Amino acid sequence: MMTNLEKLQTAVVELEETAVMEIVEQIMTSGGNDAQAAMEACREGLNKVGQLFESGEYFISELVFAGVLMTQVLERLKPALSKNFDQQLGKILLCTVEGDLHDIGKNIVKAMFEAAGFQVADLGIDVKANVIVETAKTENISIIGLSGVLTLAIDSMKAVVDAFKNAGMRDKVHIIIGGNPVTQEVCDYVGADAWAVNPQLGVNLCREWVKG
Repeated sequence: MMTNLEKLQTAVVELEETAVMEIVEQIMTSGGNDAQAAMEACREGLNKVGQLFESGEYFISELVFAGVLMTQVLERLKPALSKNFDQQLGKILLCTVEGDLHDIGKNIVKAMFEAAGFQVADLGIDVKANVIVETAKTENISIIGLSGVLTLAIDSMKAVVDAFKNAGMRDKVHIIIGGNPVTQEVCDYVGADAWAVNPQLGVNLCREWVKG
């Protein structure tokens, strides 16, 4: 017999909104202790949705719906997730880099950072390097999160790092990258400080940076 978390993952894969939200509601009404595990189950389900999209079994409409569903889940779980963190950790700049129009992953990351107590300046998608640097400078933001799904995003991420160097600000910011094409090798090429394979790892890293 499947556990609730296994049912949750399956329901996300099958895009069964009612079943997903019923399980999430059960978790919250029972105290929210399984909120983090539920997030992980949903993330695994979302990964499977992505695989089904890549294989042609799902289409862009299913991918978008899965992203919307994950946002709903995060909003409901946020109070329980927030209990595990200190509030008001500071500000982080988040965006999808130039040339990339994907925002599902970014939006999930944004919700996770907000749940953790960060204030998120979300610049959206297809954001140019100079806009990122100027925003960081104007709003005094020292943590930069760059997202990308397409391979071309790698060079765009590198352009952001180079732009911070050219502005004389590279030693004033921490830059973390994430998305499908990102690996340690990519991180080294881009010149970022870190990369994260999932949102929770990214949150943990940024918390460490804030606390020094």
